[in-house]
Amino acid sequence: MARAGLVRRESVETEMHKSEDKGKTFVYTKKRGYDVTRNPLLNKGMAFSLEERLQLGIHGLLPPCFNSQDVQLQRVLQNYDMKRDELDRYVFLMGLQDRNEKLFYRVLLSDIERFMPIIYTPTVGLACQKYGLIFRRPRGLFITIHDHGHISTLLQNWPEKDIRAVCVTDGERILGLGDLGCCGMGIPVGKLALYTACGGVPPQQCLPVMLDVGTDNEVLLKDPLYIGLRHKRVRGQAYDDLLDEFMTAVSDRYGMDCLIQFEDFANVNAFRLLSKYRNKYCTFNDDIQGTAAVAVAGLLAALRITKTKMCDHTIVFQGAGEAAMGIAELIAMAMEKEGLAKDQCLKKIWMVDSKGLIVKGRDQLTHEKEMFAHKHPQMEKLEDVVRELKPTAIIGAAAIAGAFTQQIIKDMASFNERPIIFALSNPTSKAECTAEQCYTLTEGRGIFASGSPFDPVTLSDGRTFFPGQGNNAYIFPGVGLAVTACAVRHINEEIFLTAAEALAHQVTEKDLAEGRLYPPLSSIRDVSLRLAVKVMEYAYERNMAALRPEPSDKEAYVRSLTYSTDYDEFAVDSYRWPEDSVAVQTCKL
Repeated sequence: MARAGLVRRESVETEMHKSEDKGKTFVYTKKRGYDVTRNPLLNKGMAFSLEERLQLGIHGLLPPCFNSQDVQLQRVLQNYDMKRDELDRYVFLMGLQDRNEKLFYRVLLSDIERFMPIIYTPTVGLACQKYGLIFRRPRGLFITIHDHGHISTLLQNWPEKDIRAVCVTDGERILGLGDLGCCGMGIPVGKLALYTACGGVPPQQCLPVMLDVGTDNEVLLKDPLYIGLRHKRVRGQAYDDLLDEFMTAVSDRYGMDCLIQFEDFANVNAFRLLSKYRNKYCTFNDDIQGTAAVAVAGLLAALRITKTKMCDHTIVFQGAGEAAMGIAELIAMAMEKEGLAKDQCLKKIWMVDSKGLIVKGRDQLTHEKEMFAHKHPQMEKLEDVVRELKPTAIIGAAAIAGAFTQQIIKDMASFNERPIIFALSNPTSKAECTAEQCYTLTEGRGIFASGSPFDPVTLSDGRTFFPGQGNNAYIFPGVGLAVTACAVRHINEEIFLTAAEALAHQVTEKDLAEGRLYPPLSSIRDVSLRLAVKVMEYAYERNMAALRPEPSDKEAYVRSLTYSTDYDEFAVDSYRWPEDSVAVQTCKL
């Protein structure tokens, strides 16, 4: 089934035309004057040529200077360096995104390792906490519990018609920071910026959505600068009805193959909503499945260091929430793929939550926790659990800073030649341990990955390690690009295992020698494209892709869809008719 024609693919702001005689593509827009220069999708600033300025009615509205994008990039970088702190830099970059989208992404791609920690974790966490204060210009769609019955009307208000990817949150569990209500909008905005920067999905095809049902955060409710509804969270049937209406409205408006990514929902809703919608819509939960894929990719890369198989390992989780459960289930799937029986896979995975080790017979276990509950005496402290079970890997995903104590790290090093220690909680302030602690206490033998970035660590013997950042941005942009490119209707767990394997495969021996379990972030655009191709191949092999005919060269097809930061040319498609066809007819009166 082909996509709904080229008309759907066009932005409402511009239409693409091909100039036959000049052999180049240019853009036509009906907008003129300030409607051009104040539109981030169209604006080029002083990069507009004189001809463009005359034709678009903006001559005189810009300084009489003509800059290349390189000069504009230099101006942005110099201004960026003048900012006092990370929050100021975040505000500055978001302001640029509001003014000139192509230049914004050119800046990000000029040094993605430098800018990703600003537009996403860890700085985006602080930005969400201060969102009411730094609010300048709204981005995305705000839908509230009071809009029930009218969501389709709100979607009509969004100017773009060709939306391929929606990222939605209700703001109840923002990173490891808790309920930030409407201020959580910074998360879907940041995620979709990475869809474009890392995966090449055109930004006009992305829609960030906040479902505001209230907040239980008393500090926000009393804050005069808070931008959301000022009442406690609405739960129960009214909440579920809103979600049902939202999913239906998005699919009716943008098609059943429009990707809907759930982000930062609380545990109580995340699992059940994923279970409820995954076989009906094109949807996934990044906190559960994206985190799982990037963590498993790190483990698969670590196996090349330890020279073992996944099923040889015993793994203990600090935390039993969305991230931990998602990772554990994908690990079990990887073990099963190696030939181990499902029940035996589960026995190799242990979980520690706020009440201690999850064991059989413990009161009030959820369905998800019950799966990883084993027969064992109750233990409350993680230190005791590690000493008793002697795991080969520990994974932190509970946002408890310092949970991996010196004693735990030393114990891991005492009964493992190469202990695997993943401190995956975000932001950095919530990390279970630092890279320096891991490498120092294990004398460089630890295999480390974290959720937020850490600087390289040099040990006393001169060895330098570059900590692997298990950033979900290695996974969700590539998966999103693949499923939107070939119109996958439902996203199963195997897609994420395929993505994890594709990511791990791109880690070189040089990366591993330096301590990296992931490819350098500087290569993330190419990493995402190759990952997308692997996911597409899987989708067509399993007859899950609706796009027909199947592209013979999938890499070339994917590259043809990716967003370019190069400026478009705005020019009239000028040509002449034959003289006799334009001769003016006259008559005698």
